[in-house]
Amino acid sequence: MGARLDCVPFLAMTQNHRPKKPNNKKNIVGFGGGRKEVQWKCIEGCGACCKLDKGPSFATPEEIFDDPHDVSLYMSFIGPDGWCIHYEKTTRKCSIYSERPYFCRVEPQVFLTLYGINEKRFNKEACGFCRDTIKDIYGARSKELDNYNNAIRNSKG
Repeated sequence: MGARLDCVPFLAMTQNHRPKKPNNKKNIVGFGGGRKEVQWKCIEGCGACCKLDKGPSFATPEEIFDDPHDVSLYMSFIGPDGWCIHYEKTTRKCSIYSERPYFCRVEPQVFLTLYGINEKRFNKEACGFCRDTIKDIYGARSKELDNYNNAIRNSKG
C-alpha cells in the first residue's frame, strides 16, 4: 500500500515500562516557563513494532487483551520469524496499513482502552514504548533509535 507504519502499542509495553501513577506535581522550569510536551510520532522505515514475537521482557497478548478474538487475531499475524506477516521487510512498510486492526494504531483511545493511559499522558508513554521497542529490536546505538529521538526532539509542542 506504500503507507508508513504505526507502532503496535502493546508490543512496546515492556515489563519495566508499565503505566505509572499520575503525578500531580506541577513542573516549573526556569522563571515560570513550562516544559514543552513531547509529541509521539511514528518514524517511517522503522518497523520495530512489527516484530511481534519479542520474548519474555514484553507483555504477552493474553496480558493485554480481554477479548480472546483479539489474542487470536494478533497471534495469527506472527510469522515463522517472529515478524508480522503483513510487514514487508524490504520496504519496511505494512501491507494492510489502511485496514490494520485497532491494536496496531498508536492513538490516545487505544492506549486508554488497553492500558488505562489517559490522553494527557499518551504522548510521553507512547514515546517511551517506542524507544523501548526500538532498543530491543535494533539496539541502543542504532540508526533507528537516533532517527526516532531526533524526530521526537523536533516535534515538541
